[in-house]
Amino acid sequence: MTPPAHPVQVLSINGWCRNGSTIIGNLLNEVDGFFHAGELHFLWKNAYGLGSNTRCGCGLDLVRCPIWSAVLAAELPPGVPAEVHAGAVRGRQRAGLRTRHTWSVLRGGVRSDDRREHAATMARAYRAIAEVTGCRVIVDSTKIAGEAALLSRVDGIDPLYVHLVRDPRAVAHSWSRQKDYALPMSALRSTAYWVGFNLATRAVVRAHPARSLLLRYEDFVRAPAATIGRLIELCGGDPSRNPVRGRTAELGTNHTVTGNPDRFRTGTTLIRADDEMWRTELPARSVAATLALAWPLMRRYRYALRPGSPRGGTAPERDQRADRRPDRRPEEARWTSD
Repeated sequence: MTPPAHPVQVLSINGWCRNGSTIIGNLLNEVDGFFHAGELHFLWKNAYGLGSNTRCGCGLDLVRCPIWSAVLAAELPPGVPAEVHAGAVRGRQRAGLRTRHTWSVLRGGVRSDDRREHAATMARAYRAIAEVTGCRVIVDSTKIAGEAALLSRVDGIDPLYVHLVRDPRAVAHSWSRQKDYALPMSALRSTAYWVGFNLATRAVVRAHPARSLLLRYEDFVRAPAATIGRLIELCGGDPSRNPVRGRTAELGTNHTVTGNPDRFRTGTTLIRADDEMWRTELPARSVAATLALAWPLMRRYRYALRPGSPRGGTAPERDQRADRRPDRRPEEARWTSD
């Protein structure tokens, strides 16, 4: 595979799950030159039946999807069986590129053989995606900060980082219900992950402040068109190509690797403005567990600890505060990260 004439731009969306990354990625997917890959980290695991689901956003198995079958074939090193290669990729990810490894990756980069080899794998995968799809920007909503920390060491790509955060009580409420292949999770466990993933993401954006953007999900749902417009501009795109009109957008077929099961929806999609169902539906003990674990970061990200308290912020902004170093048809589908 020949190196690209220009670097491939990768918009890396990070934070904890159920934070809106799938709908944001799929909206960007409707912009000329953008391709939402979904959670690329899980491509090798899911393609060979070892993950939670094997389907692409188009509905086909990843190994039968015209996009991912071509990417997998192009990325595969010569002479290596696909299953063996997939196992090796997963082994390197588990051993040194999990969220807990974020700080080690930021300090050590590609000094280890495993990380150097994984950076080469990522370079081949991103180049293959760009060549197969013809895109200029790849939106990667993996949300594994250990892998995001390696992006600046991947040859031939130009990384940008979005720290996407959502109220942990709304996240816990979302995780309390099963959605297709996404199993439910207790509020305590969800919030522990929320804290860990956001701390790790913060470390990545602090290492690349000029390339990073802090975005609250709540600000996105208040002003979806403006938010998507700013993300398009961040990537050097034309904001007039924004697919959001008011609160609706027409979503076509996407080719996402895993993510929120709502990724299979197409057609007219309404972005719901209210993200407050947790106030009446999340049990008090779950709210208490969430607050006990998350209150310091909740204050940092301007989430009120008590009902009725004012909350600050509107629209995405660069993380330059003290912590800088930052076929459903024809009916209308309602999008929610729940």
